[in-house]
Amino acid sequence: MRLIPASSALVALTLAACSGEPTTTATTTATEDATPPAGAEAAMARAPVGASANAPLTNGEGALAGSASFRQGPQGVVIRVEATGLTPGWHGIHLHAVGTCDTPGFTSAGSHVHGGSDPAVHGLLNADATDSGDLPNVYADAQGRVNAEIFTPFARLADTGPGVGLMDTDGSAILIHAGPDDYSSQPIGGSGDRVACGVLAAG
Repeated sequence: MRLIPASSALVALTLAACSGEPTTTATTTATEDATPPAGAEAAMARAPVGASANAPLTNGEGALAGSASFRQGPQGVVIRVEATGLTPGWHGIHLHAVGTCDTPGFTSAGSHVHGGSDPAVHGLLNADATDSGDLPNVYADAQGRVNAEIFTPFARLADTGPGVGLMDTDGSAILIHAGPDDYSSQPIGGSGDRVACGVLAAG
């Protein structure tokens, strides 16, 4: 250890005192009421788990074409789709804002569920997307059958939590389209006609 003579220390203190320059101590103070980053509250929102719903699917002729079952998780909804009678290949599938499936064309189901400002911007791969009804495509095998599970963080069955509520006063519907969704173009990704429809009912 190096010892500094007391006289040297006194000289240093005297010079500092006579300089007339104020000494500044830097301090960092934590702000208790700091605003969280944008979107943090939505990211932390969680829904109560356990709600469920079912939607029997009908085709354009009114015949039974399968079912869709819904289960609420803490951060979204798991949808199991079992469908028959489709053309083989990929099909767009979306959540719609009105719980009716009147024929022809199932147009009574309205547009996609949407919780933001109008108009909704469609497309899971669209950088400007705001559409809460978008879902990944499902695949029909050579016999026209679909067996798939889909997760969406954009919708909910519960009264609270992330996503747009599906069990509101006018209900909701799930629709399968004739062709695939390209996840980008407006208004429905070029997925074509509505070929199967189901109305959500609390399960």
